[in-house]
Amino acid sequence: MPMERRLTFTDLPEAKAVLGTKDEFLRALQKEYPSCRIAARGDEVLIVGDEPDISQIEEVLNALRYLHRENTYLTMQHVRYAASLIRQGKKELLQSIYGDTVSISARGRLIKPKTAGQKRYVDSIRKNLVTFGIGPAGTGKTYLAVALAAFYLKNREIERIILTRPAVEAGEKLGFLPGDLQEKIDPYLRPLYDALADMFGYDQFQKMVARNIIEVAPLAYMRGRTLEESFIILDEAQNTTREQMKMFLTRMGNHSRVVVNGDITQIDLVDRKMSGLMEAQRILENVPGIGMVRFTDEDVVRHDMVGRIIRAYETFYKKK
Repeated sequence: MPMERRLTFTDLPEAKAVLGTKDEFLRALQKEYPSCRIAARGDEVLIVGDEPDISQIEEVLNALRYLHRENTYLTMQHVRYAASLIRQGKKELLQSIYGDTVSISARGRLIKPKTAGQKRYVDSIRKNLVTFGIGPAGTGKTYLAVALAAFYLKNREIERIILTRPAVEAGEKLGFLPGDLQEKIDPYLRPLYDALADMFGYDQFQKMVARNIIEVAPLAYMRGRTLEESFIILDEAQNTTREQMKMFLTRMGNHSRVVVNGDITQIDLVDRKMSGLMEAQRILENVPGIGMVRFTDEDVVRHDMVGRIIRAYETFYKKK
């Protein structure tokens, strides 16, 4: 015989945050547990169904309540990932992921890992001097690396943040773009600007750039330098050549930390085999002090459609 259980939120604002705009999170949870009936009225949720499913739904809702109280921006991904892990009996893993605060944004939001892959990535950066984050778009590689860099800078464990990426065109030539060299390069660095502005606030970010505390530059500007007491992030590393990758990795100085991010399915080089990232992951896999973290489509934290697109492409290429 079906059972029923009621879950009462602290207040109506909490209920609206946890259940989503127009109950979108509640509807997503209903799809995860089709054998149950979940209904909301005011600050209360009624769950009707069999005991194991009811308990799991309650655990998912409590996980979302915890994140809301921690001032975390809730998304559909939180709902589905929490339901997936709890259904697999991995509640402790979920607690480990959501219990870790990476940094705090300029707007006061706590930045936390959202998946097991992100948690491994964050732990690797903390543990190792060099970390490779390899995986598809939308897995939060750049954002989490910048968040950790901001944390280390605020705690005075480093003196500078340096972010770089190769200026390799995806289908268009730099020469055809308007403006001088810096203006041509800026669009390639925009994701890094956005992440930094979110961490420090736009005005503070601009001041730190002016004081050279934060440097955002194309990879070519790294040659001949030794980067000490810095947190250095190389983004879009799949588009580095073998020579560029070696050059970049040997720029590392004392008391510095390096993060290399890339997606080997999105190489824009003329010869894919020349990718410095593809070669580096083979050469450096077992070198002490280097962490190699690989993300999958399960770690995609952008819109659900991004994960579907990635899986569709992977299926297509496997068939070919």
